[in-house]
Amino acid sequence: MHIRNPIEWALSAPGHAVEEIGAADGETYWAEAKTLPVNIRRIGIEDLAVALRRGFEDFEADRTDIVVLALVFPIAGLFLSAVVANGHLLPLVVPLVAGFALIGPLASVWLMELSRLREFGRTPRVIEAAGILRSPQIGAILAMGGLQILLLLLWLGAAEFIYIRTLGAAEPRSVAAFVAAALTTPAGWAMMAAGLCTGFVFAVAALAIGVTSFPLLLDRPADMPAALGISIRALRRNPAILGLWGLIVLVGLALGAVPGLLGIAIVLPILGHSTWHLYRRIID
Repeated sequence: MHIRNPIEWALSAPGHAVEEIGAADGETYWAEAKTLPVNIRRIGIEDLAVALRRGFEDFEADRTDIVVLALVFPIAGLFLSAVVANGHLLPLVVPLVAGFALIGPLASVWLMELSRLREFGRTPRVIEAAGILRSPQIGAILAMGGLQILLLLLWLGAAEFIYIRTLGAAEPRSVAAFVAAALTTPAGWAMMAAGLCTGFVFAVAALAIGVTSFPLLLDRPADMPAALGISIRALRRNPAILGLWGLIVLVGLALGAVPGLLGIAIVLPILGHSTWHLYRRIID
């Protein structure tokens, strides 16, 4: 029997980790057989309330805010430092913060996994969310994430284009000068109006492709086109209620971003867990 030394173990560990990606079979990963097609329910405001309440209960049980804070704090610090050092990034601060809502489902898919595990009567540790990497659906999940990242990049490109076409390509002299130009000049008003209209289009697109797709891929075997189609159908069946849900997400993330993005550590876990429970209310 060969006993490996620490160097051999360290060199082989990444290879074993890669082999484990997507390695779980359906019977192991899913507790019960669930197939397509699905039944899409019509939901009401009370369903949103139930989803948020259960999401908060999951948040209290797992306290993932510590993990999110450990990730958000250095990212927020680096971003703010970059804004200070590069004035041309200043016009993208608000679009980038708002754009976080476009990739919210991707950023919180691990929280949905914890909620899924809790439904089995387990009390999962945060580290168990990494089990998502063994999911048979990991390829579709990553592809869906790539689509959301592409949507974010397109939004940032559109926001920069709007800024250049209204206030010009010159770098803002200061934060105060930029805010004054945005709030007190016709060009600034045009920028905000165009930004709001364009942002609304991107928000609807993000809601359509992401409202149930990530939870569905965690819950049962489905490819990316099927998950997208079901998510779009869910929005078409419940446009007003899911529109309200999208507004709740936007307002929640905006409030969480106010204290230097640190409030995201509380808002994101609650919304992430709640997304799973909302999926359960929509999809039968």
